[in-house]
Amino acid sequence: MATYCLTVARLQLALGQGARRLHVSAAYRAKAKVAMSRFEPTSFVNYENLQSNVDIVRKRLNRPLTLSEKIVYGHLDDPHNQEIDRGRTYLRLRPDRVAMQDATAQMAMLQFISSGLPKVAVPSTIHCDHLIEAQIGGAQDLARAKDVNQEVYNFLSSAGAKYGVGFWKPGSGIIHQIILENYAYPGVMLIGTDSHTPNGGGLGAICIGVGGADAVDVMAGIPWELKCPKVIGVKLTGSLSGWTSPKDVILKVAGILTVKGGTGAIVEYHGPGVDSISCTGMATICNMGAEIGATTSVFPYNHRMRTYLEKTGREIAALADEYSDLLVPDEGCEYDQIIELNLDELKPHINGPFTPDLAHPVSKVGAVAEKNGWPLDVKVGLIGSCTNSSYEDMGRAASLAKQALDKGLKCKAQFTVTPGSEQIRATIERDGYAKTFRDVGGVVLANACGPCIGQWDRRDVKKGEKNTIVTSFNRNFTARNDANPATHAFVTSPEIVTALAIAGTLNFNPETDYLTAPNGEKFKLEPPTGDELPSKDFDPGQDTYQHPPADGTSLKVDVNPQSNRLQLLEPFDKWSGNDLEDMQVLIKVKGKCTTDHISAAGPWLKFRGHLDNISNNMLIGAVNSENDAINKIKNHLNGEYGGVPDVARHYKVRNVEEEASGARQWCVVGLEQGACGTGTQLCQDSRYCGAVIYGCPGICVESAFQLTNMSPSCL
Repeated sequence: MATYCLTVARLQLALGQGARRLHVSAAYRAKAKVAMSRFEPTSFVNYENLQSNVDIVRKRLNRPLTLSEKIVYGHLDDPHNQEIDRGRTYLRLRPDRVAMQDATAQMAMLQFISSGLPKVAVPSTIHCDHLIEAQIGGAQDLARAKDVNQEVYNFLSSAGAKYGVGFWKPGSGIIHQIILENYAYPGVMLIGTDSHTPNGGGLGAICIGVGGADAVDVMAGIPWELKCPKVIGVKLTGSLSGWTSPKDVILKVAGILTVKGGTGAIVEYHGPGVDSISCTGMATICNMGAEIGATTSVFPYNHRMRTYLEKTGREIAALADEYSDLLVPDEGCEYDQIIELNLDELKPHINGPFTPDLAHPVSKVGAVAEKNGWPLDVKVGLIGSCTNSSYEDMGRAASLAKQALDKGLKCKAQFTVTPGSEQIRATIERDGYAKTFRDVGGVVLANACGPCIGQWDRRDVKKGEKNTIVTSFNRNFTARNDANPATHAFVTSPEIVTALAIAGTLNFNPETDYLTAPNGEKFKLEPPTGDELPSKDFDPGQDTYQHPPADGTSLKVDVNPQSNRLQLLEPFDKWSGNDLEDMQVLIKVKGKCTTDHISAAGPWLKFRGHLDNISNNMLIGAVNSENDAINKIKNHLNGEYGGVPDVARHYKVRNVEEEASGARQWCVVGLEQGACGTGTQLCQDSRYCGAVIYGCPGICVESAFQLTNMSPSCL
């Protein structure tokens, strides 16, 4: 800020004291070059281009623009000619950067390698956060993950170095917290290969979660397509106070919109209530916007964002101030839908079980649980994750833990704490929060996703045993956290999780109910308190970032052909030029279908770099509309029911068979009909082996007769 003020002062001297602010601002803008991050000193924030595109579009549309429209349309590949119709047309966009977590980065980098390009076209980063399983505690779990996943980490590290991608090593923290601390800024457009990329909206950014193929398009310099989003406005009035937290805003909105109410839209928060929410609190709200199906969520630039930018050591705030009109909605802009929330009246919420949009006030959830037969005893309370692991979150939770300790109480439930980043971990260690958590009975886990995505080696209950957990995470779909479909998971704020972990029951309202100290004293917890940002600044902790070299062309990326975790991609067959017709529907999904249902995380993450192996996870959590069953669909070629991947593989084989040689066709058809005959010659090449055809790789037998007597799962 001091440098900026000095620059303006010099410009005023040069231009004269009578020069209008507009002239000073324009002159400053012409000279300003501010790096997008401290890791990329030669890549600059380009508000000039954003402003130019917005001016072109505003003139074309002849109406005020929402904030999300400004940022999205400001990144159009062709602002002069792009057809723009919210909810209908497809936009061609030029995002500023890409971020990938280590599970999805594997396939994305494998695809980029296949492109043959020497280097990514935009600043890009890889973040190692998904493959670390929570088991004992931070240090031990991280060490085990580095050993178990060495092959994958080496691949990502070497691929990043070769192709110009920054690499955040395991232990660095969760991708979205790292982005907020280092890469997000007002007006940037970032795409990330993870559902909760919208976290960056807490810094006034348009951050959108995508699949790996979309990220590869951007890294390859190809315009990225997005259906022109509608805009849902959430007007906030009043102020947050007491037990109510930013998490309660999105828990309430989720209850209003449901898990699909935001589909095809950007949720844009505005109104006087915004200023009562910290920057990291706004990030929490945007993060969990993924649970309402929204394209992304965003807040307007304000002083809370400016303070966070300054505290995290970035020089963007002064430039953002100069362009502040660009980073807020135009007066008179129109939204496709409006929701109004009075924060003065908002009460603490807890959502669940089994879906993040089943909203209950904390004061009523105990009675609802009793009525529905949900277990009241809280087995585990878990705080942290990409949604709620800020310094403020940790401070507010620690203030409650300290109150309990002062009265001689510890948590009745198990209690885990997941720091969002190495910077957060180091800072809460320095400031005593981590010790408070451990003293109250908690375990501080690694800086990673852990139990939030199913990376949790949970051993306190058996699979199938009904139990209740409460988390400050974002999702609570069946078996999401611990692979136990009988676990009733509830989502709430870190402070409510902490209070319920201390009390040990869902039937506890900290605003009104009393706890009993060991000496028999009855007491109530005072509302949580915590500093928005550390007064002594952040402790960065260990240096866990790997810069890519200036030139990585001579480097080599090795993938072991025998690996079951990594597999180089082979090109698809060239398109014939004809449309595909009369295709067989594999499955029609009923009800909720999130990324959890499409390709669950947890133990499957280890196959994310192996296309064939990860395909065994496809849609195994989705409900089949035909029979309301999970992973049980009809094979329309033989009339039998099987798992989704198994039937898909059978269909794939039949499609291949139709174009194969007559001998190969005889082999497949003959086996299906149970025909006897020598098949030895067909097993000389594994591609022609009947066992491989039916999904049992590595098994070759002497005759078709033997194949027909194999177990049904192989046929």
